[in-house]
Amino acid sequence: QVQLVESGGGLVQPGGSLRLSCAASGTIFRVDTMRWYHQAPGKQRELVAIISAGGSTGYADSVKGRFTISRDDAKNTLALQMDSLKPEDTGVYYCNLDLWPTILGALSSYWGQGTQVSVSS
Repeated sequence: QVQLVESGGGLVQPGGSLRLSCAASGTIFRVDTMRWYHQAPGKQRELVAIISAGGSTGYADSVKGRFTISRDDAKNTLALQMDSLKPEDTGVYYCNLDLWPTILGALSSYWGQGTQVSVSS
């Protein structure tokens, strides 16, 4: 079994910063691509940042230059540094990992439970 536990959400004023973390535990052989998604109230979940196994990163235009995704493969953790936050960044943030549970297992996708970020004055 694999579990993803997210932390770091909260309430912050516009222009502030938050750092989200996602820790994977359980039976994990190797983690491949990692992603952060954002779901604003009443809207669909959208990809905001992605990092490959080799460390290549990509960002949605709405967060480019403000958010930074990073990973620590030794600890099976994913982070999202969120700076210059705007009210439109409000919503639930989910981490998503593609990983192999065992050396012979299939590549599978796992989701965190989500963490709430609220940007308001």
